[in-house]
Amino acid sequence: ENTPMEVEETETPEVEAPPPVKVEMDEATAVQEVIKQALCADGLARGLHECAKALDSRQAHFCVLAKDNDEPQYGKLVEALCATHNIYLITVPEKKKLGEWAGLCKLDAEGNPRKVVACSCVVVKDFGAE
Repeated sequence: ENTPMEVEETETPEVEAPPPVKVEMDEATAVQEVIKQALCADGLARGLHECAKALDSRQAHFCVLAKDNDEPQYGKLVEALCATHNIYLITVPEKKKLGEWAGLCKLDAEGNPRKVVACSCVVVKDFGAE
C-alpha cells in the first residue's frame, strides 16, 4: 500500500548576523574606499581631460588632486574648475598612490600592486552603492 510519509517540520533557528565591525578610518582610507566603489560603479574620471570635462559639466561629486604633479598649471586648472563650480577638492601627497587607488596598476598573484601608473587627478562622478 502506498501511504504518504509524514515529514516532520523542524524549525531552523535564525542565526543573527554579527554586528558590522566599525573600523577607524582616516581621511586617506575613506577616500580610497570611495574611489574603489566609484571605480566598480564606472563613476570615476581619471586624467586631466576626463576630469576637466566632468568638472566643467558639473557631474562631479568631488575631486582628488595629487600635490606632486609635474606641471604647476595642471593643479591651478583643476583648483580653478573646482572653485568655479563649488566642487569639493581633496589633495593627496603622491600621484603614484592616487594611480594605485584609481585602479591604474596590475596586481600580482599575492594581490600586491605592480606597474603602477601615476595619476594626478581623479573625479568621482558616481559613488556606486551609498
